[in-house]
Amino acid sequence: MTTPSSAPVVVTGANGLVGSRVVAALVERGATVRAVVRRASAAPERAGVEEWVGEFDEPAFAASVVEGAAAVISTVHPMGSDLETQRRIGVEGTATLARAAADAGVELFVHVSTAAVYDRSPGDFVVDESAPLVPDTAGAYPLTKRDADAALAGIEGITRVVLRPPQVFGAGETSTWNTKRPAAIRSDERARRTVPEATLSWVHVDDLAAFAADLATGAVATAADPEAGPVAGGFTAVNVAAEPAQQREYYETVTRAVGVDPVWDDAPAWTGHIATERARAWGWRPTVALATALAEIEAGLRA
Repeated sequence: MTTPSSAPVVVTGANGLVGSRVVAALVERGATVRAVVRRASAAPERAGVEEWVGEFDEPAFAASVVEGAAAVISTVHPMGSDLETQRRIGVEGTATLARAAADAGVELFVHVSTAAVYDRSPGDFVVDESAPLVPDTAGAYPLTKRDADAALAGIEGITRVVLRPPQVFGAGETSTWNTKRPAAIRSDERARRTVPEATLSWVHVDDLAAFAADLATGAVATAADPEAGPVAGGFTAVNVAAEPAQQREYYETVTRAVGVDPVWDDAPAWTGHIATERARAWGWRPTVALATALAEIEAGLRA
């Protein structure tokens, strides 16, 4: 699939950390974008970007915004909200948008999920796309992200790709790991606690956005085998993670920047890594190194 310049790519959450970077990556690739936001004048102001204001979980709006589109990239999940809200928007809303896209003849639906859907109990094991998922007793965020993926798997008539990144680093006011978590670490001793040897799984938002944009603009071709590309007309999950590290490296960086000491726990933890062979076989390569990502976090906090 190659996206013609006249057929836009729809991006939900276009003013968010991930969504805004996806919009920028699409524009860089020559695509036109329908940027979906909830309030007027919130979308990125870029040539080739048209703002659409509305609730994508409303069937009428969903049908309207996907009409004539080449692809849809869904980046919205109300993380931190109660279970009911996360289920209504993250699960049911995502499915509503995907069904509207399928009904409209859109070729591709890319959903930004999370590696938190995997059961990463203590142990030294590899997590690939076939790894066990979290149980029903999991917290609201991993549970509803798991269920959103399952809902997309059941929608036919469109190629569906689910991206599963771990912790997403990147500068921004809404960034969990560059902004919100450091604020908690600064103010709350409990937030400074971690098992230092536990695995730090991460990816930079720019590398995640680049992959989503490459998918939406046809740089990644569909295939019959998920190890070669997104399955045409099917559902394919793909992990998107950079080099593995340890939690010690993140917490030492943040606590040093905010002027507090980390608190090291001695407890069982997951010490494996997230396999990314599938993404690499599709042509994706992370470009942001851990040292660069951590330096960005520290510089932002000191500023």
